[in-house]
Amino acid sequence: MAKIQAIRGTKDILPDEQLYWQFIDKKVANLLKYANYKEIKTPIFENSDLYDRGIGENTDIVNKEMYRFNDRSNRNITLRPEGTAGVARAFIENRMDIQNKLQKLWYNGPMFRYERPQSGRQRQFHQLGIEFIGSSDARADTEIIHLAMNIFKDLSINELQLDINSIGKAKDRNHYQAKLQEYLEQYYDDLDADSQNRLSSNPIRILDTKNKHTQKVLSDAPQISDFLSLESKKHFNCVCDYLTLLNIPYKINTQLVRGLDYYNDTAFEIKTLKSHGQDTVCGGGRYDNLIHQLGGNNTPAVGCAIGLERLLLIAKENILLHNMSIDCYVASQGTKAQEIGMIITQFLRNQLIKTELDISSSNFGKQIKQAHKKRAIVCLILGDNEVQQETITIKWMCTQEEENISIIQFRNKISYLKKKIAFSKKFNSY
Repeated sequence: MAKIQAIRGTKDILPDEQLYWQFIDKKVANLLKYANYKEIKTPIFENSDLYDRGIGENTDIVNKEMYRFNDRSNRNITLRPEGTAGVARAFIENRMDIQNKLQKLWYNGPMFRYERPQSGRQRQFHQLGIEFIGSSDARADTEIIHLAMNIFKDLSINELQLDINSIGKAKDRNHYQAKLQEYLEQYYDDLDADSQNRLSSNPIRILDTKNKHTQKVLSDAPQISDFLSLESKKHFNCVCDYLTLLNIPYKINTQLVRGLDYYNDTAFEIKTLKSHGQDTVCGGGRYDNLIHQLGGNNTPAVGCAIGLERLLLIAKENILLHNMSIDCYVASQGTKAQEIGMIITQFLRNQLIKTELDISSSNFGKQIKQAHKKRAIVCLILGDNEVQQETITIKWMCTQEEENISIIQFRNKISYLKKKIAFSKKFNSY
């Protein structure tokens, strides 16, 4: 019988790797808590119309990459390919603007896109998103960028480049898009196949090409900065000034566009200067029209998303985590001792002491070896002698020191046990 394997583009996250995920989750949650961002969770699947209207029918995500299907009620459903559209839908549906005109939100969860799997990007991947909804102020754009940069800084990731651009408002882009199309039509035969297909439907996306021949054609193309309104220019200049104020280096990249139609004005990407396949580890920008497009009130917003698989690849080079030790390992032999061992184990866990109960029924020598292997601070031993005398033997694994105390004393000395475990963790490398 054929072996069942994980579907291509999906990946198991095993316990050793979970240490890194949990470490990053904790760092991110702590940083965003102090910036007063609140966590939001939206469904993994939504009505496909949300993404058609929000992301744009002419984008690669909608045309090529969405996991889309009809459910048993014949509703057209999509596994979420990104997080912002779902957050915008939740904002409208739950009337979050009535609660507070400014909503500072973050999310973390799996996304799904049918694209070629590569290092740091699977078909099921994870994104961290940060959204500032309700403000058109350039300080909101800067805050989002600053928070993203701080996440990398907290993980000791420093070799980064911030690319920033203004893609203007819809009116600016329409004017620019017509001029860009007119220019590129002269070089149609020199464009790569994807760019040729985009020329009539979404020419501005050609700016994002990785094809070197097409990039050469684009070197003399019209620049979007020449088509920006005074309002957009002023907003972009303010963002740049605030970045300078906060000592955040940046590069203005006039070729930078984002792959989602809902962006306007500020667009940015954070790239790693170390090669890990794709170099973009964070992308974002302003999306002032998305909430209105989806049926809500006119509500400005800005946000970004960080690919966690790519972030982990880089973070692992700077962070060394070991499997965490346990506090107590409970070794027991004999029916009555095993019963007492179970009671003691539950008692210790209720006292917030990380405890593992040996259930192997091996001899004490093998059980104590397991305590060493698990890097336990202390091993509690319960055998026939301990049962008869109603005692527990406490073996401190680092020093091999042993104590024998009554069960009643043990329960009363729990604070002593906690202090000694904490001391061992602090001063011993065991």
